[in-house]
Amino acid sequence: MASFDFDAARRWARFDPGHTLARRDDAALPFADEGELAGSALLLDTCVYIDRMQGRAPAVVSGLISTRQANHSTVAVQELMHTVGVLRPEDPRSADVIGAIERQIKAMPDHRLFEPDAEVLGRAALLAGMLCRLQGYRDDGRLKALQDSVLFLQALKLGLTVLTANVREFDLLLQLVPAGRVLLYRKA
Repeated sequence: MASFDFDAARRWARFDPGHTLARRDDAALPFADEGELAGSALLLDTCVYIDRMQGRAPAVVSGLISTRQANHSTVAVQELMHTVGVLRPEDPRSADVIGAIERQIKAMPDHRLFEPDAEVLGRAALLAGMLCRLQGYRDDGRLKALQDSVLFLQALKLGLTVLTANVREFDLLLQLVPAGRVLLYRKA
C-alpha cells in the first residue's frame, strides 16, 4: 500500500464528535427523484439487486439504471455470493434464488465491474472502525459497516454515485465524508 498515507489516516481516525451520529431528516438527504434521472454514473449497492429481484425497487430505480451508466462492485458480488452460501440446499426455494443471483452476476459486464484497491480497502477499514466506535456497532453491524464503507469509498475514488436504499448507513457515511456521492431510495 505504497499510496496509503498512514499518518493522515491516523489523524483522521482521531475524529470524535463526542456523541453518536444521528440520522438526519429526509429533507437533508439526497433522495432519488423521478424528475431528475440524468446525472453521474452509478455504483449499485447490493440492496439494488435484491430489491429488483424481489420486485421491491421503485420505478425511480429502473429509471436511473436505464438512464445513467450502471457500474458494479465486487463488494456486491461478494454479498450476493454469501447469500448463495447461507441458503439451505434442502429448501425447495433455494434453487430459484440461486438462479436469480446467478443471472444478476452474469449480467454484470466485465468492463463495468470494479474491484476496490488497497487504498480503498485500508481507508474503508478505518472508516468502518470509526463508525463502530462512534455508533457502538457489534457483530454483524461491524461487517455491514465495513462493506458499506468499501462501496462508499470505492465510488468516491471512481467518481461514481452509490445508489442504495440503506438510508441510515449511508447518511452516517456522508456525515463523516461529505465529499461522497449517494442517491437514496425507499423500497416499494
